[in-house]
Amino acid sequence: MTIDTASPHKPQSPSTASAKDPRAALFKDPNFRWMTAGSFLSMLGDQFTLIALPWLVLQMTGDTLVLGTVLALISIPRAVFILVGGALVDRHSPKQVLMVTKYINLVLLAALAGLVLAGTLTLWMVYALSLGIGLATAFSIPAGTAMMPHVVARPQLQAANGISLGLRQLTMFLGPLLAGLLIALFGTGDTASGETTRANATGIGLAFAFDALSFAVSAWTLRQVQTHAAPTAPAAPTAAPQAVLASVAHGLAHFWRDQELRTCFLYWSAIALFIMGPIHIAIPVLASSTPQLGAAAFGTMVGAHGAGTLLGMVVSGMVPRLRVGSLGLTILAFDAVIGVLFMPLGLITAVWQGAGLMLAIGLLGGFMQVSVFTWIQQRVPPALLGRAMSLFMFIFMGLAPISAAVTGWVMKGITLAQLFAASGGTLLVLAALALLFTPMRQVTDTAPAAR
Repeated sequence: MTIDTASPHKPQSPSTASAKDPRAALFKDPNFRWMTAGSFLSMLGDQFTLIALPWLVLQMTGDTLVLGTVLALISIPRAVFILVGGALVDRHSPKQVLMVTKYINLVLLAALAGLVLAGTLTLWMVYALSLGIGLATAFSIPAGTAMMPHVVARPQLQAANGISLGLRQLTMFLGPLLAGLLIALFGTGDTASGETTRANATGIGLAFAFDALSFAVSAWTLRQVQTHAAPTAPAAPTAAPQAVLASVAHGLAHFWRDQELRTCFLYWSAIALFIMGPIHIAIPVLASSTPQLGAAAFGTMVGAHGAGTLLGMVVSGMVPRLRVGSLGLTILAFDAVIGVLFMPLGLITAVWQGAGLMLAIGLLGGFMQVSVFTWIQQRVPPALLGRAMSLFMFIFMGLAPISAAVTGWVMKGITLAQLFAASGGTLLVLAALALLFTPMRQVTDTAPAAR
């Protein structure tokens, strides 16, 4: 394992030495502070909706099929349109697209909060508003992920991504806790008279209102951010839909011609198909079906994974050049270790065992998540960055639901221990095949020469 240090090209002057601490410079940059503050508040508000929306549906219907339909109305359009969203980000600008999506989400969530608080919400309204939120997310995700290179200098990207992703992970701790507390505060009452249901509705409505407020404030902070001038002139905003679809095809063709990008995207697609389903489906089943575990143990294991992910992001910001040889070799080595850690999960009998394994898995994954984001942002031409980030997000958001569905079907015929062993073994095999038969090991942090 090696750690790259100072550049060998020339001695370090005091000014250069200070410039080598990008984290210190980042917090002196008002644009980064405005963007980070707004993003943190918006991501925190998103967690309120992620808790309140399922709770609302179950309060209204008590039907898990309806809940699945609502979640599908959010996830399916997000997966289908995220590539189009990336093309529009490249055609206009990340900031412009992100501003529009913030206003749309503000209106949708304010309407949802008002209808809940007024007691006039019906199921078809939930379906319609969920569909709108999913469509808006398809455009906000590529805009948000493509925004960073337009705000900070290239040498600061690794540290900036580490801070941004770390704050996202922090909101995944705080948001559900605060949302649950808010709903619980209004969740007492006389069940016989229906007051509990009405009180829960009040808490849920306030949770949606908080998310709407977070979009309003984050839109204001985003307006304060001054982005770098676009390297190439954007296409006309009145381009026909065919031109947008053609730009999607152009982006996909560019990524396919780039051997290293193509290899990484195909490798990550295989991981999303074979690994993400067991993570999302099998771990909750493990906690609920093991007598020694239960709901509290499930929360502990998920929290341990989140803590490990956050710690990994912090470590990545502190030692951004920590590598096992090249970047590609590091990805494969970390994935192989994750596969080994994943295999015994089906055999655990105590909370501390599952929490320890999930902590280690999160640590490795969090470290590489920052490095991968930075690598894509540095490698892809700025004019294609929105499409690149949307393709990356599509792999995990579009293919993971397929993996989860297949996992649910497979679990009818095998045990949990077999499933976890097979999933971890599959990850080991994928990493080995990528090492032996693909250029994955040659992937480096160095950006390619301009073409």
